[in-house]
Amino acid sequence: MVLAHVSKRELQRRLVHASGTGLPLLFVLGFVTWAQFGVVMLFVSGVAALLEFVRLFVGLDWEIYDRLTRPYEETNVAGYALYMFSTTAVVLVFAPHVAAPAALMLTIGDPISGLLGTTREAGESKRLRTLGAMFAVCLLVSLPFLVPAAGVVAGGVAAVAAALGATVADGFKPVLAGYVVDDNLSIPPVSSVGAAAVLAATRAAPVFG
Repeated sequence: MVLAHVSKRELQRRLVHASGTGLPLLFVLGFVTWAQFGVVMLFVSGVAALLEFVRLFVGLDWEIYDRLTRPYEETNVAGYALYMFSTTAVVLVFAPHVAAPAALMLTIGDPISGLLGTTREAGESKRLRTLGAMFAVCLLVSLPFLVPAAGVVAGGVAAVAAALGATVADGFKPVLAGYVVDDNLSIPPVSSVGAAAVLAATRAAPVFG
């Protein structure tokens, strides 16, 4: 069974991670405009920054943090906050057809990848099967945004570039100066840059918001 190796706590982490899909869906489903979505992301990022400041420097003894954070997050910014920060950054910089799928790649692709593969140490890559699943999910997520915006050829190539970027960011967590570069931080910008590079080269669609 695919999920047999997944602990209850890890499954809870992945479900919470996937719940972040609700934020980009506010825009995708038309509840807010792109400009309004940027304001929403700035607000939730501010709340996350405040909570992390209190947790790391003042002390915030909530059981939910004990259950949902990993050991290396005990003294570093937690993944949920990194998700908020990275998503906010791409939303403020890039056009909707670039940034929205980048956010969804993180909230949909990454949990699926995590459930299929075992957790690895920083610096270790994931198995090819897991990377393939991540790429397929990210490609499916990005095509509905990029093809209508840039056409079948340019949009398709941009979607592939975005999915590849997200897969690389998900599959390998480098350690820089002793700090683990979490994929919650890297997936949105890396995938956005991949798609943006193709769109800029082909001039098939706007890159920036």
